Amino acid sequence: MDLNFLQTLDVQLLVGGGVALLAIVIGAAYLFSFRKPKGCLDPENFKEFKLVKRVQLSHNVAKFKFELPTPTSVLGLPIGQHISCRGKDSEGAEVIKPYTPTTLDSDVGYFELVIKMYPQGRMSHHFREMRVGDYLAVKGPKGRFKYQPGKVRAFGMLAGGSGITPMFQVARAILENPKDKTKFHLIYANVTYEDILVKEQLDGLAAKYPDRFKVYYVLNQPPEVWDGGVGFVSKEMIQTHCPAPAHDVQILRCGPPPMNKAMAGHLEALEYAPEMQFQF
Repeated sequence: MDLNFLQTLDVQLLVGGGVALLAIVIGAAYLFSFRKPKGCLDPENFKEFKLVKRVQLSHNVAKFKFELPTPTSVLGLPIGQHISCRGKDSEGAEVIKPYTPTTLDSDVGYFELVIKMYPQGRMSHHFREMRVGDYLAVKGPKGRFKYQPGKVRAFGMLAGGSGITPMFQVARAILENPKDKTKFHLIYANVTYEDILVKEQLDGLAAKYPDRFKVYYVLNQPPEVWDGGVGFVSKEMIQTHCPAPAHDVQILRCGPPPMNKAMAGHLEALEYAPEMQFQF
């Protein structure tokens, strides 16, 4: 057999093998880059995360930034779900309370909690005492909310106080998905202007997505110059600022128990069917 032919054949096989190997490597890298990273949460066991930054937003509200294990780690929290946080109250007794991060899995390497600390709140005491370098015990994901793109045409949202955090998380996650065209109509109630949480971020969403995100603020004690709602959220406010009852509409609500009860009554009177409602 011709020696030159054998040499040519060897070169062809070598080149062919190299190309095949390169294709496998590129394909694996491509799949790896698009593979959803594994979350850091454990639904059964508490895991500790280090507090790396604390920013006081008002006299009783602070933003806490917690570090994840690596700069590319994600928390792994599905849209609309929350985490359980464990701490100690002023008597040293263990307390566990649910919170919703204001960050998403697109915010890699960390997660943030915006916490309103009440004078008599047991978990509020724990957060009030937390300093940079301390650790927070967290377990999750928790929650009944399930979402798939296109689930509804529009969400109506009724939030009060710190009940804004799951609403903000849901809205931001869906709005940032270019394939999802769902619209949001948020009514957000507080006592005073200073009590409004994540207002800058909410106004940012309204500015960035003017055709998809509307927010209407309601204050019980408004400042002298105020163009929002006044008093408690009424049936008329819901009629004006939320989508009308329909099979492709869902109303989400999250607030203090008295508000949730009042909103349930308003929604029933406005003929929103039970399947059109969800309470966090």
